[in-house]
Amino acid sequence: MSALGSRLRSGFRAMSRRGRLDAEMQAEIRFHLECRAEDLMKEGMTAKAAARQARLEFGGEASSKDGMRGSLGIRWMDELMADLVYAWRILRKSPSFTLIAVTSLALAIGANTVIFSFANQMLFVRLGVPRAEQLRMLAVRGEDGKDMPIHSFWGNFSNVDGAPQTTSFSWPVYQQLRKENKSLEEIFAFKDLGSVNLTAGGTAMVVKANLVSGNFYSQMQVRPELGRPLVEGDDGAPGTGTVAVISDGLWHRAFGGEKDVLGKTITVNLIPVTVVGVNPPGFKSPTSVTQPSPEVFLPLSMISTLHPSTGRTDILGPDMWWLSLMGRTKAGVSDTRSQTELDGLLNGAIRGTMQVKKDETVPHLRLLEGGRGDTSDIREFAKPVYVLLGLAGLVLLLACANIANLMLARAAVRQREMSVRMALGASRGRILRQVLTESLLVAALGGLGGLILGYLGRNLIPWLTSTSWQGGEILVSFDWRVFGFAAAATLVTGVLFGIFPAWTATHAEINSELKAGSRSATRTRKGYSGKAIVGFQVALSTMLVISAMFFLRTLSNLNSIDPGFKAAGLTLFDINPPVSRYKAPTDVALHQRLETAFAAIPGVEGVTATNVPLVSGSMWSSGFHVEGAPKEAPRKRMMGDPTDTLLSDVGQDFFKVMQIPMIAGRGFNAQDTATSVPVGVINQALAKKYFPGVNPIGKRYRMGDEGPDAKWIEVIGICADTKYQDMKSPIVPLHFELYRQMPEIDGVTYVIRSSLSADQLQPSLRRVLKAVDPDLPIAQFRTQQQQIAQSMQDAVMFASLTSGFGVLALLLACVGIYGIMAYTVSQRTSEIGIRLALGAVRSQVRGMILKETGLLAAIGVVVGLGVTLGLIRLVKTMLYGLSPYDPVTLGGSALLLLGMALVAGWVPANRASRVEPMEALRHD
Repeated sequence: MSALGSRLRSGFRAMSRRGRLDAEMQAEIRFHLECRAEDLMKEGMTAKAAARQARLEFGGEASSKDGMRGSLGIRWMDELMADLVYAWRILRKSPSFTLIAVTSLALAIGANTVIFSFANQMLFVRLGVPRAEQLRMLAVRGEDGKDMPIHSFWGNFSNVDGAPQTTSFSWPVYQQLRKENKSLEEIFAFKDLGSVNLTAGGTAMVVKANLVSGNFYSQMQVRPELGRPLVEGDDGAPGTGTVAVISDGLWHRAFGGEKDVLGKTITVNLIPVTVVGVNPPGFKSPTSVTQPSPEVFLPLSMISTLHPSTGRTDILGPDMWWLSLMGRTKAGVSDTRSQTELDGLLNGAIRGTMQVKKDETVPHLRLLEGGRGDTSDIREFAKPVYVLLGLAGLVLLLACANIANLMLARAAVRQREMSVRMALGASRGRILRQVLTESLLVAALGGLGGLILGYLGRNLIPWLTSTSWQGGEILVSFDWRVFGFAAAATLVTGVLFGIFPAWTATHAEINSELKAGSRSATRTRKGYSGKAIVGFQVALSTMLVISAMFFLRTLSNLNSIDPGFKAAGLTLFDINPPVSRYKAPTDVALHQRLETAFAAIPGVEGVTATNVPLVSGSMWSSGFHVEGAPKEAPRKRMMGDPTDTLLSDVGQDFFKVMQIPMIAGRGFNAQDTATSVPVGVINQALAKKYFPGVNPIGKRYRMGDEGPDAKWIEVIGICADTKYQDMKSPIVPLHFELYRQMPEIDGVTYVIRSSLSADQLQPSLRRVLKAVDPDLPIAQFRTQQQQIAQSMQDAVMFASLTSGFGVLALLLACVGIYGIMAYTVSQRTSEIGIRLALGAVRSQVRGMILKETGLLAAIGVVVGLGVTLGLIRLVKTMLYGLSPYDPVTLGGSALLLLGMALVAGWVPANRASRVEPMEALRHD
């Protein structure tokens, strides 16, 4: 073992100190020569003769040094350097080949690196906290198709294996789980509060805030860079704990990074809060590892003052599920055991705090991996990300096929060179290594270019999915995983496109290749190999072009949808008055006052407000019960699903401002007040569902269950159907109520119709708002058209990326077709000359080459269509208005590829038709 270690150390020193090694070897050779010369002089020879004899006996210095390097185990390095130098010289002699190969590889590896960097952030990056692998996220999962006692929640929910799942818990359940937990270290809680109004240094702004329990920082094992964290003493009785830890970014932006920030007072939703600490740079909240950190962290106890109600349900009561819970694993306690014990605690907590009806099933607790925080909101990205990775991988495979084809042609041209080298004693393994070295050098150059392109384009996907009015864009890190991926892609591609040409170069018959007349058979074989690779390229290109066409047509279909209202000329912005200043019903009065003030601005044609702006991704649901209709039998519902209908509380001029046609009856007017009969407007879809064959005008309905607070609402009009949550979803039953007839409204979105642009309106709107309340900021200022575009960002992203992949695929396929047909024509010059000499028409020669090109492309297209038809169902849910077997898309893509193939083959075909017979007959 010691001998091996000594040998390794000697080899390392030799590799790292090449100059010193050469000097030592030279000194040793000189020592041996001098010693031998002295012995010869003692035998009577002269000094000159002795030196000459000593050199003759010793042999060549170069071979001696080579033997020494072999004994040290570093000869392979010399051979590698020689291979690299030779490969570089070869590539420099073919600048066109090198440029095409490196550029195509750089584009392909760059595209894959961009997609992988996004996938890495969305699917693999962990929270930057100590021992993140110990964290576990608590979730509640129901049973497929069975009702549960959880009906109101504020948070994320999803469908996992057919069963509903949420990471939200109620306040009483959280308290009981934390108290009785013995399976995890401690259970801690947090809540993404969303946007809050913050005033610091006299400047009002809108920032993101998190509420956290008093043990949050201790369990996350994070220390602020300045001051102290939030502790148990801060998280006391509800309504207490007016302290905050702010982000490093807010510290520098609002306080200039001054150390005296500790103890200063800021206001959050008009509540004075004392700054006690500053989070370290790069700290991420477990609410979302992909988003920038919230700028304010507040004790969980402040929820009752910051957000006392949600949908008129007590936030601290048992019916509202809203808290996210995490914990750290205990040493020696398995996840299975922890989950079983906590599931029992959850069952007891639900039955002890809620009424479980006989037709309801208590959900189960699930422990999820928490090293990435709450991934509920990004789980939906998994399938699109994998689809993009697959498409990018096809681009890389296509680039490899293209370069392999080019290298096959080069190998055929250099076959005589390889045969000469083998005839002179080079082994096949040595030739194989040399050709692979050339391939790996090309791959390394392409990989370096791809890494640079990947770094520059790492934020391409976030940019495609970002909006100009919303903060919190996805942050993409360029970490060791991305570098490792780029390095692996470079190595794999180098071997992938180099192995077949290298194998071909080493399996030629030496004697045949050294004879000038025996080239045709070999070249024919190479031609078949090249054509097979080109056919493979066309098949891959077919898949990529069809994918691009599907997503482009999906985007086109979405853009052609009529939302049911006139989007042009509408400006939107949010105003969220703090509950501490505007308690019900003063919040309703505030919005009425603001509506009137905004309407008086010159250039404003109409103003309305709504708690659910159309096509914004938001929704609000309610029960819908028609007066006089028989009671419905209890039905099973999934947690988080809309009960029956969707709704929106709106202002008096909503239909006029949005320009939604009234089909029957009327819209709201000034006579509809807070003290008048409650009224509502329904859309056509709701009228068809609940009032089939009858006139609904004058009929009454109520929302929710029966109770002392339930009120009957009179239908006064039917409006045209409009899109509600997004542009993709079908029209749904929808009803509108007047917000001034509601007991409270909280924050709303204002909709302004004006011929002025949003930028022209903004100063006037801010001035009016400041006159009413200087502490109220405008949030998320945008146009309705921007809002609609935001709802289609996924389609835009896929259309943009797949279009790029499709164009690149077409270019690479055309290069491959052009290359193989040009090579084929050059090898068939004599044959073409004979055909022309025997009377063939030049158009016949051109047609012959184009026929071969078309046949080659047709085979590739047919294979590509067959594979695509088998895989297209994987993206079926991502298409809109298209069948996965749409003949227009499939046929159009096939014709495009065939057309581009014929264009690529035209130049070689035209060149073949211009061959002069006499020159062609002298060709060989």
